[in-house]
Amino acid sequence: MTGRAPEVHVAEAGSSGPLLLCLHGIGSSSASFAPQLDGLSGQLRVLAWDAPGYAESPDPEGPLGLDGFADAAAEVIRARGASAHVLGVSWGGVIALRLAARHPDLVDSLIVADSSAGSGTDPAKAAAMRRRAAELAELGPRAFAERRGPRLVSPDAPPELVARVVGTMAAAVRLPGYAYAAESMAAADLRPELPAIGAPSLVLCGDQDRVTGVEASQAVAGALHKTAYVIVKNAGHLANQEQPERFNAWVLSHLRITAHLPEQEF
Repeated sequence: MTGRAPEVHVAEAGSSGPLLLCLHGIGSSSASFAPQLDGLSGQLRVLAWDAPGYAESPDPEGPLGLDGFADAAAEVIRARGASAHVLGVSWGGVIALRLAARHPDLVDSLIVADSSAGSGTDPAKAAAMRRRAAELAELGPRAFAERRGPRLVSPDAPPELVARVVGTMAAAVRLPGYAYAAESMAAADLRPELPAIGAPSLVLCGDQDRVTGVEASQAVAGALHKTAYVIVKNAGHLANQEQPERFNAWVLSHLRITAHLPEQEF
């Protein structure tokens, strides 16, 4: 049985411009988009959710599956506008892609960062993803985050960024929401549906991503028809946090094309 997601917590910034919905990774929350809420809100209405069962969002009544998470994101868009540009990082990118396939009328364009077609593309990756819920139950959120967080950034990332990533994860993840998310990722293999996605897309990946890796992002970009692909230098898996100025510049460049966003005057 698939549960229904309750209304989720959304951080918001900006009062005018196109709507940009940001979907975080499996070990994170809306807090991970602080650089985008701050850096892009002068030209955009930026939303960043806490996925169902994460951080300040209530727990869903049962497992959602990837469709359930995508439908919950669709409700966020419907509540605030007719459609949105959607930015997804890692697991959030997988949700964004399914959202674009399932609700194409709601997605004006996609920005998919350090993501993949899902862990279901590889049995070993799927099995590892499914083990994560037991690891969280055994360690608790803080120790779990301390074990996983440092790998999400490049080896040379400043200690304050590592601490912020670990702190965000520790405050965000809990059961059962994390288990539902992990299963949604483990079961996902979006390769058959990617070619049918019509939304113009920007795919980005940190050059030092040690989690999904450059090849997985390249495979997504290669399967989408209307896409541009960018490597973000000196960034790990969380390129939006590690190199926010470069990342935000690429987002704005994409939106100048897809949303006719004007050049910002200085």
